[in-house]
Parts: sequence; C-alpha cells; structure tokens
Amino acid sequence: MVNVLPGSERIAFNELNKIEGIKDIYHVFGEYDFVVIIEVDDLGSLNSIVDLIRETGSVTATQTIVGAELK
Repeated sequence: MVNVLPGSERIAFNELNKIEGIKDIYHVFGEYDFVVIIEVDDLGSLNSIVDLIRETGSVTATQTIVGAELK
C-alpha cells in the first residue's frame, strides 16, 4: 500500500513501474493511492524493494502486508 503527494499519481506510477521486482500496480481510491504487488523469494529482497519505493520522491508513506499461500 502506497500513498503519494496529492496530484503526483501519474509521476509516482511511472516511477514505481521502473522498480524491478514490482509485479503489478493498482491505482485505488480511499485511504491509499496504490496497491503494489511485489513478488520476491525472501524478506531481504522485499525489504530492498520497499526501500526503493520509499526513496521515490512522490511517495509519502507505505504499509507492507505479507501474504501467505493456502494449500
């Protein structure tokens, strides 16, 4: 979940699209501006990608939710 500066949604979307490891980006309405789907093999890789997202100039906040498979 990602929040960005008001009015910078298109810029943020383009910046996020450049980050390797991001699988999907959904622009949403409500508490958050984007839902970003990241697919990685380990938590260290997840941390690195989240750090890159947070370093993006238009990003103001993130919330990370780790999903698990049900089999």
